[in-house]
Amino acid sequence: MDDIEKLQKLIDESDNIVFFGGAGVSTDSGIKDFRGKNGLYKMKQNPNSSISPEYMLSYQCLFKEPLTFFDYYRNNMNCLDAKPNVTHKFLSKLEDIGKLKAVVTQNIDGLHQKAGSKNVFEIHGTMRNCYCMDCRKEYAGDYIFKTTGIPKCECGGIVRPNIVLYGEMLPEAYNMASYYILHADLMIVAGTSLTVEPASGMLRIFNGKHLVIINDTPTPYDDLAELIINKPLKAVFSKLK
Repeated sequence: MDDIEKLQKLIDESDNIVFFGGAGVSTDSGIKDFRGKNGLYKMKQNPNSSISPEYMLSYQCLFKEPLTFFDYYRNNMNCLDAKPNVTHKFLSKLEDIGKLKAVVTQNIDGLHQKAGSKNVFEIHGTMRNCYCMDCRKEYAGDYIFKTTGIPKCECGGIVRPNIVLYGEMLPEAYNMASYYILHADLMIVAGTSLTVEPASGMLRIFNGKHLVIINDTPTPYDDLAELIINKPLKAVFSKLK
């Protein structure tokens, strides 16, 4: 029995599955990941610049250098037109038949919802909307991309994306996701290097029977997993039933 057959057997035998995904889930939709070999964090906006992408996506940068923040965000983060791929679609069907209880995602692209998944917890927020930092008025996610410079609300405040920046607390979705992970029988982790805390620490609260990790490269949590599959996600989820 190969690794994919083993995963299929675990899925067939479980009715309480939680999926935990990272940027690698969306690369087959044409969205760059962060820490992969061709990821955003391996690129520099300016070859002569020592400013890290982590800084440019931080609350500190938004507060101190908003032009730098919004220039980087517009140039690198717009994936509003992306389409769900085979992984998103498989998970949606798995939820439809009652096996998958929750999708926990580090992604901000909204592709799980586009594919039809309903119980989705976006622990890093979403780019599908944005809001004024002063009056809290909400705007569609494309508002920032349709503006130049610092996007402003009609009240004069800065309109920021509804994502969790470096240096910010995780949203309430984190607590709800923790509940589903704690009570799951099977947890499938995919497309994440598991190096970003506190999100990756969610694996430590899993108390179920079966932990599966699917990623191109090894992760710091591989020793906890019953099954490790180091293959592209498309090669795995396209073969599952």
